[in-house]
Amino acid sequence: MRVLSFVIFGTLAVIANTAEPKSLQPLSQALTMHASFDSEIHADFSLGDRFGYFRTGKENIKAKPNQEIKISEGSGKFGSSLWFPKKGNSRPQYNGLKVLNYNDKNWSSTVSVWLKLDPDKDLEPGYCDPVQIVGDDTKKGFIFLEWSKDESPRYFRYAIRPLFNIWNPTNVQWADIPFNKRPMVQVEKAPFSRNTWTHVVFTLENINDKGQKPKGQLFINGKLQGSIENWDLTFGWDPNQVLLVLGAAYVGHMDDLGVFNRALTASEVNQLFELKRGLAELYARP
Repeated sequence: MRVLSFVIFGTLAVIANTAEPKSLQPLSQALTMHASFDSEIHADFSLGDRFGYFRTGKENIKAKPNQEIKISEGSGKFGSSLWFPKKGNSRPQYNGLKVLNYNDKNWSSTVSVWLKLDPDKDLEPGYCDPVQIVGDDTKKGFIFLEWSKDESPRYFRYAIRPLFNIWNPTNVQWADIPFNKRPMVQVEKAPFSRNTWTHVVFTLENINDKGQKPKGQLFINGKLQGSIENWDLTFGWDPNQVLLVLGAAYVGHMDDLGVFNRALTASEVNQLFELKRGLAELYARP
């Protein structure tokens, strides 16, 4: 019997996987972090550091609600939600060690999140990245969800930018590269709204593996939107400095953030979309 150990609000709990429905066991075993945002910015469950941090100068301080980022009680897809009422500089970041598990041999991961906003009415001018994965240098790799800055309606994108010389050998601006020449999935009319929650999942598979084809996929509301394939997706990050970052120029609500230690399948992504109580179902029981 495999035992899953996790921390909820500082209390150690142990749950045997045999108590779970069989269909959820693979997801439970792959989960590395979950932040419900029901009462705080920090993760409810994490195999690594559960705390979210704000970067202030050269220091990291534990994240807590302020005028730019709040816990909005009862407004979430499940319970409460994280709310960015205006564009600001408060961007929670989570340590990737034991969560994202980046490495230079073969890296795979999945990030799941729920978003609620009207991009064309709520976002300010310029790019908006609700979720990023960053390392010690963006020229060594950069992964992000993005709303475009100029188009109306705005495009929604998932991008995997590897080493700078791979995706941008002529050193031109991101906006000046033709859409079909960028390592990204672009959705022209994504179903985001102020009134309904939208589920977004992106996967990473076989990154840095020289023997297998790397790939990234974007899912919205359980359905595949496209894949990033036929690219050399080699990164050069320091594994100790990889972070999951939220809310870059984001204005809107966010809920039920989760990270998994492999690329989930399409059927597993649909399972996440259909969970009645969110990711807490993977490790908690009523």
